[in-house]
Amino acid sequence: MGGIRVVARIRPQQTSELQKDCIVSATGPEGEPSSQPTFVRIPSFKNENESFSFQFSSVYDQASTQQAIFDNEITPTIKHLFNGFDVTIFAYGVTGTGKTHTMRGGKSLAERGIIPRLLSSTYRRCRKIEKDSGGATSVGITLSYYEIYNDKVFDLLEAPEKRTMSGLHLRDNGGKTVVVGLTERPCESLKEFEKMYDEANVNRSTSATKLNAHSSRSHAILCFKVTMTTGDEVRVSTASAIDLAGSEDNRRTDNGKERLIESASINKSLFVLAKCVEAISQNQARIPYRESKMTRILSLGQNNGLTVMILNLAPGRSYHLDTISSLNFANRTKKIEIRELENEPITKGCSRAVPTVTGPSMHRQPLRPLASTTHNTAMGVKASAKQEDKPAKLFSVYSDRPKNASMVSHGLKDTARRSSPLKRPSEAGSSVFDRAPKRRSPERGRRRSGAMSKKAIEDMIEKKVTDILATRAMDHSSAAPVPEISEDVQRRLDLLEKKIDGHNDAHNDAREQGLTFLLMAKQHAVRGEHKSELRMFLLARDYFPDNAKLASKIERLQRKLQGKDHTRHGRAETDDDTDSEEPLRHCAKVADSKDKNVRLKYHDRSGNDDEYQAEVEEDTDEGYDSGDSFQYRPKKTKGSRKAAASSMCTEERAPCPESPRTKQLLSIINSRDMNKIKSLQGVGSKKAEAMVEALCGGHEGDGSCPVVVSSLLELGRLRGVGVKTVEKMRSGLAVS
Repeated sequence: MGGIRVVARIRPQQTSELQKDCIVSATGPEGEPSSQPTFVRIPSFKNENESFSFQFSSVYDQASTQQAIFDNEITPTIKHLFNGFDVTIFAYGVTGTGKTHTMRGGKSLAERGIIPRLLSSTYRRCRKIEKDSGGATSVGITLSYYEIYNDKVFDLLEAPEKRTMSGLHLRDNGGKTVVVGLTERPCESLKEFEKMYDEANVNRSTSATKLNAHSSRSHAILCFKVTMTTGDEVRVSTASAIDLAGSEDNRRTDNGKERLIESASINKSLFVLAKCVEAISQNQARIPYRESKMTRILSLGQNNGLTVMILNLAPGRSYHLDTISSLNFANRTKKIEIRELENEPITKGCSRAVPTVTGPSMHRQPLRPLASTTHNTAMGVKASAKQEDKPAKLFSVYSDRPKNASMVSHGLKDTARRSSPLKRPSEAGSSVFDRAPKRRSPERGRRRSGAMSKKAIEDMIEKKVTDILATRAMDHSSAAPVPEISEDVQRRLDLLEKKIDGHNDAHNDAREQGLTFLLMAKQHAVRGEHKSELRMFLLARDYFPDNAKLASKIERLQRKLQGKDHTRHGRAETDDDTDSEEPLRHCAKVADSKDKNVRLKYHDRSGNDDEYQAEVEEDTDEGYDSGDSFQYRPKKTKGSRKAAASSMCTEERAPCPESPRTKQLLSIINSRDMNKIKSLQGVGSKKAEAMVEALCGGHEGDGSCPVVVSSLLELGRLRGVGVKTVEKMRSGLAVS
């Protein structure tokens, strides 16, 4: 029995970390610096004056090299690998502590990691063994490489497009976990391995996080089998190099949605690994290996071989709690005991002869009593004693079986038969009584003695056919006859059915039409068109005459519209009186749209009166706050064009004197000068051409005499000109 060898390695400080934040150190037993430290010292998180010390097999500080770690920790295991032992090497630590650098390394020769150095030493030893044996021993290496991503196993030697959503499955084979469908490729040289290994690492899932630019998002397992063949003897041993993904704190890594799913899967598998180590250290009966595929493959404490754990640590203060957690986990892991057993060699050829003799000439071995265990022996003695104490039967039971003459007398005791009820005699002559033969029925004997005649077979077939026909006749007679319907009755039924179907179709069509009117009324209500809403309700009332709710809506809407009409008439009379009494020098108007959502107030502070006023809905938030004309407070509304038209109609009924800006605008339009019209705000070349064409060719372009525009209302009615264009032209003149 041996324990897991735990080795700690402290990674160098990064450029973003300060020297004063380095809190992890490699020391000797008393805390002093040592050339071969075995202790990791770290201060307490709550009290800086206190410190914790953890002892491991070896501890490597920040200045340690890849070559030193491999020579001291991994090289001794290669000898055991060729002696038939399985070897497992895995790196553990939080994210950003250098696990992948330790296992894989860089491209330069000095920065190569454990995996390429292990394969290089293995190939050198293979060539040495083959050379020393003079070709009697041949060594072959087979490689497989896979990852565990989101608790699913994927083959890294295959292209990613060949993967399935569920991944590869795991099976148990002889106490070992096997990946079903995993690719195993023979590797003849180190150069071939490096090419295959680099291509497979491209397929591995990696991504950037806030703590690590090349963070591993999966657990990677590289397995290579060493097969040594010497004559008829074959010895197979396996080496596994595992690069575990690091646990992550999502509050520090700023992971997104996809990274959060990966982080949850990684943390879950590492948590299950910690549970397994805790259960092993406490000698619990159940160890939860099967709760995660990573723990099922790693199988700490169950594999027979050598296991080396490399604990990667970060020296910075920002990793304080994570470092203490990793040290506690490694401290429990080193106490796990494993069986260091050598794999048995396999001999080529048939292991044992299989008998091929069958048939009556083969003598079967008699069944042996189950008396090998203490429990069965005690049961046999107890049953024998109970049968010896049982009195003899004083009566006989009727049976058809013929009895032996020695069994007729009452009170006869057969000590030889009752001595051991669990035993059965192995020889035929050792039994006093033979088992009575079964009585053969005479019909069975006659049936076997001769075959049936042809006549008997025909009689039997005829009898069976007669019975089947009689049964069918009885079934038909039991069914009640269906009375026939006359043609007149059938015709009336068809007409009635058509009438019912037509009524249902008409009813459904009417209901559908009524619902359509109700939907249109609702749409008019949203837009504030109450008259159209009332019209739709009146149309829908014909399809739902008994609907009280619809009737109440119609009545309420009618009262609302009547009240609006009275209010509008009263306001018009008041405005007429005001216009007749007050001068036009100070004019204030409020034009309300249909839904009362947009209001446009005009105050002439310069003393000039404008006869044109309209509500305009602009897409921007700019208002008409020029030096002398408009103060505009826009509110989003629908139907502003209708409100503007109503305002123009109001001005047509009550015209005001033209202002200087209006006169200037009308003079430019009536001049029919393309350059002057294009210089107006909101007028382009196409619109200017349309305006000049309308002015020269009539209002509708019908070829009549030229038109002279005398008001802004007439200007807005020209082809290509609208309310918005008129307002933009006026505002442009006002700014200038």
